Amino acid sequence: MEIRIEAVQIAESFNIKKFRGDFRAEVDSGSASEVFYAMEAAGRYLYVFDYGVVVFANYDALAKSELLGFLKNYATTLVDLDLFEEYRIKTDEKLQKVSVKNSFVAVPQIDSAIIRIVMLNIGQSVALEYYEKLTDELITSSKHFILQLEQYGKINISKTNLLKYIGRVLNVKNSIVDNLYILDDPNLVWDNEELNLLNRQLKSNFDINTRFKDLDYRLQIVENNLTLFTDVLNVRESSRLEWIIIILIAIEIVLATFFH
Repeated sequence: MEIRIEAVQIAESFNIKKFRGDFRAEVDSGSASEVFYAMEAAGRYLYVFDYGVVVFANYDALAKSELLGFLKNYATTLVDLDLFEEYRIKTDEKLQKVSVKNSFVAVPQIDSAIIRIVMLNIGQSVALEYYEKLTDELITSSKHFILQLEQYGKINISKTNLLKYIGRVLNVKNSIVDNLYILDDPNLVWDNEELNLLNRQLKSNFDINTRFKDLDYRLQIVENNLTLFTDVLNVRESSRLEWIIIILIAIEIVLATFFH
């Protein structure tokens, strides 16, 4: 038996509460931030996360397309970056324990708990890829301003545009901080050694923890650059105010001299 898992990032976030209320299927497990459906009669499984990722198991192209269209009604800010990952679960009754490979995991037998753990990890991987792309864009933008400093000794950007850039950086960072729980282990692995082993091996296979640390490091670089840009802008504004004050004083002296 083989199950095909597909994860897609289609939005910045989902309204999980509203989706659960409207989607006509019995919830297997879930919380305010995620919901997992085990529709075993149809051989399908669905995992939806509030950070904009949906994971399918055993969905054909038509069923997946229809569900994606339905999900967009509960999405905030759609993402059009082609963020997609595929993975498989294979059964091998001869195995004594799980065996995680780059493109599939082999298990002695399949149940909904195993499927959920695999879907969770591939969903986390896609979410991290989305944030990696966002931070890459921010770093590229900051390099442009740093090059201006190197070549001209100043930043050619208005205060308004710089504040917009700062707002974008903070928005990305806050979004990542809000979704820190994506690295948390689900409750079902705590008392199950086999599931715990599977979860740890999948995290290692997808480099979940390593990628998150790298993401945090790159965000720190962007924040340090923002501090530099803000200081440069403040110096520029202070210099401008000083000249305004000097000009006003000069005008006052001229007027005083003229009238006296």
